[in-house]
Amino acid sequence: MNLHGFTQTMKAGGVTLGVILACSVLALAVGLERLAALWRFLDRARTLAETVKRCLYRGAVAEARAACERSTSLAAEFFLVGFERHGRSNEGALEAAVDRERQRVGLALKGHLWILATVGATAPFIGLFGTVYGILRAFEQIGATHQAGIDVVGPGIAEALVTTAAGIVVAIEAMVIYNYFMARLSRTVLELKLMSEEFVELLREQKPDPRPKSERSEKPESAQLQPIAAPVKPSPTEA
Repeated sequence: MNLHGFTQTMKAGGVTLGVILACSVLALAVGLERLAALWRFLDRARTLAETVKRCLYRGAVAEARAACERSTSLAAEFFLVGFERHGRSNEGALEAAVDRERQRVGLALKGHLWILATVGATAPFIGLFGTVYGILRAFEQIGATHQAGIDVVGPGIAEALVTTAAGIVVAIEAMVIYNYFMARLSRTVLELKLMSEEFVELLREQKPDPRPKSERSEKPESAQLQPIAAPVKPSPTEA
């Protein structure tokens, strides 16, 4: 379609077609934004989980916590909650706190996907509105001219057909993008759940003191006990 044909189509679709095209651009923008946000997210989460797991196997809780604090992955959030609660809460409260934070991370990953669902649900109805409006225009032209030729009803019928087709196409576009991300997020959330459960199990096996063993064994010199000298008894001559 050349520029002239595109201009004629836009003119035939009217304002309704402009709204539908704006919905299409919005759906694409949301899809690109979520694609950038989820790019290599799962790979970074897996790498962090493996690092934390190796540290906890060695009992290096402080090293595992430091790795989470340095990480830029959202998965580090529920790891840090677990370290904060370690030694301060019972096992049930620890598991519940980590699971709540994991669910918050899952909600953050969804972002503005609700916009895609909204566009997919409303775009056909916007096209239907354009259809009804175009037919009304056609009937108005028939009533005004008392003629029913193609030159009279053509513009209104064209608007009706163009907006209907555009609404269906945009709805398909939005729902395809939405279903792709929902399927991808379902897998991501499941893997995060497995990571959090394994993390809680390993954390329960650790001692409450998060410092490395080398630091726990060291004592300040002031705290070390000094031998007490025995009192000197006077000799018989001095007495």
